[in-house]
Amino acid sequence: MKNYAIALLPGDGIGRDVTDAAWAVLEAAARHSGFALNGTRFPWSCAYYKDTGMMMPGEGLNALRKFDAILLGAVGWPAEVPDAVSLHGLLLPIRKEFAQYANVRPHRLLPGVNGPLKATKFDILCIRENTEGEYAGAGGRVHQGTSDEVAVETAVFTRAGVERILRFGFDQARKRRGKLASVTKSNAQKFSMVFWDDMTRRIAAEYPDVEVNNYHVDALAARMILAPESLDVVVASNLFGDILTDIGAAIQGGLGFAASANINPDRSAPSMFEPVHGSAPDIARLGVANPIAAIWSGAMMLDHLGEREAAARVMAALEATTSRGIGTIQGKERTDAVTAAVLSKLS
Repeated sequence: MKNYAIALLPGDGIGRDVTDAAWAVLEAAARHSGFALNGTRFPWSCAYYKDTGMMMPGEGLNALRKFDAILLGAVGWPAEVPDAVSLHGLLLPIRKEFAQYANVRPHRLLPGVNGPLKATKFDILCIRENTEGEYAGAGGRVHQGTSDEVAVETAVFTRAGVERILRFGFDQARKRRGKLASVTKSNAQKFSMVFWDDMTRRIAAEYPDVEVNNYHVDALAARMILAPESLDVVVASNLFGDILTDIGAAIQGGLGFAASANINPDRSAPSMFEPVHGSAPDIARLGVANPIAAIWSGAMMLDHLGEREAAARVMAALEATTSRGIGTIQGKERTDAVTAAVLSKLS
């Protein structure tokens, strides 16, 4: 029997509940499909930071490297630990150290879920550059607290980084409906975004079977709302992709359905899978968090591991559950009830 070693990082708040839910579903799917998932839990979180002064120990990245994949719940507790500390202390180091440069987020309505738009038939795959760009962390502040204070944040776009995320996007478009939307703001950012546009044109020449459209980010944001059915694969920089995928989550019914994958395409290190709804301190410990995004993220993990039958089994169970109206409205059913419903539909 094939065994996969999975690092579990439940994190903070509802991350713990949804990780437990997803893990129960994934283990059941693995049993049905004839393989095993061996999970190891790590307590790294804002609570861990409060106890130790670190989001993870110094050897944390080396500890994670040996796993086949990482399943993350949610990280953040802003009332006690600033978001900049939790983000730069855990998530960003993992993404950068393991070259998880492709952040992949699917946006479509599950059966029975009502989104805010008239459009109900859309299927968008957003590809966000995940390790550099506007979140490179290059910059600083001087003369803090004085009238002369200056803050500088420099976006970093390398040829290698832009080329690899664009190629990843083109490859995904080739597997899907053959359409790619490249997103910039090159009318205002005449260096980095014009460079991105130039790279898009060069790489597009190698993919004559993919239809390419270039959009400014504001126009693409409007298109995601007014004509989402016209989009297939969307590829964008770190910041633009971050913003656009929140629009994607909104039109697919909310953050409770927003799954994601942080992919290392060459598999030289583990990839990480996480729902993007955050730790939701307002409903933490109430047992009402929607586990669907976490379960969907787990299905993406199974697919990445090559267990496509099991991944399809999980997605079919999710769709059978939401088609009955279960898990479609935040707070209507408890986390355990939604999980039990999904488990009952696994076959």
